Amino acid sequence: MPALLFVATAATPLSFAWIPGVLALISSQVLIISSWREAKAGTLVNVVLLGLLAVVFSMNGPLSVDAEFARAASDAPSGPGAVVTELDLAPLPEPLQRYLRLAGAVGKPRASLTRATWTGRIRGGADQPWMEFTAEQVNTWGTTPTRFFLMHATMKGVPVRVFHRFDSDGASFRVRPLGLFNLVDARGPQMNRSETVTILNDLAMLAPSRFLDPSCRFDAIDAHAARVHFTRGAETVSAELRFDDAGWLIDFVSDDRSQASADGKEFKPLRWSTPLRAPTLFDGRRAPKHGDAVWHEPSGPWVYGEFELEMFSSD
Repeated sequence: MPALLFVATAATPLSFAWIPGVLALISSQVLIISSWREAKAGTLVNVVLLGLLAVVFSMNGPLSVDAEFARAASDAPSGPGAVVTELDLAPLPEPLQRYLRLAGAVGKPRASLTRATWTGRIRGGADQPWMEFTAEQVNTWGTTPTRFFLMHATMKGVPVRVFHRFDSDGASFRVRPLGLFNLVDARGPQMNRSETVTILNDLAMLAPSRFLDPSCRFDAIDAHAARVHFTRGAETVSAELRFDDAGWLIDFVSDDRSQASADGKEFKPLRWSTPLRAPTLFDGRRAPKHGDAVWHEPSGPWVYGEFELEMFSSD
């Protein structure tokens, strides 16, 4: 029986593998106890397997951030918004009008739910090593937009989960090595403001039809730039949107985001930008395929994240 249960554990998806795994360990230990003198060494093997199973549970079980993300994503409301027309674009600065046309917003409903998957690499400092990652993201675009962003990465050989969550309860940023504990747990007013900028950045890249919402207002700059002011709840943030000659969004620059310290306890206001390139068609809408995340330190700017959009859908 234990052998069959161990085989079942290996064949079961990670989210549920802990169930046959626990049963396999229990049945194995019962057999060891029944033949203790001959088989007691097997207890050490079971202890090691229990440790591995605990890691599997913490990273993939019902209490993991993976499960939390899956629940948030499945609960995200969706529904068709009003169809965007040329008349809707008239109040926008000219570069915004061109961008919404190019992005495929006209003639389609305003985005209510967007999903994306990413690959790339990220680092904690200009002199620190890069970490490769994969990520999933879900945004809702109702009266109070929400954002759920889950990253799988490896830090110094250790698998980590990084989870950004911003909903009606506020914003949080958690880093969990092996899924076991929060190495970083950032939250609070400054986190809320910073993540409001991030939602505005998502809006600009993935849901530009929501520029038509009352939460956005604009200052015209010139034929290649405009400033957007975005309100979510108690926070109002702004960013400069920069466009190329063809009308594509090529940069997003804001002074309203803060860089969190390594432990997530302190925040330092810094200019933040996301240079964008390679607009690509995804299911009838265009979004930038590549983007960087840049902190502008007094000593000079440095790229801390490189992102490649692998999948994108909008409802």
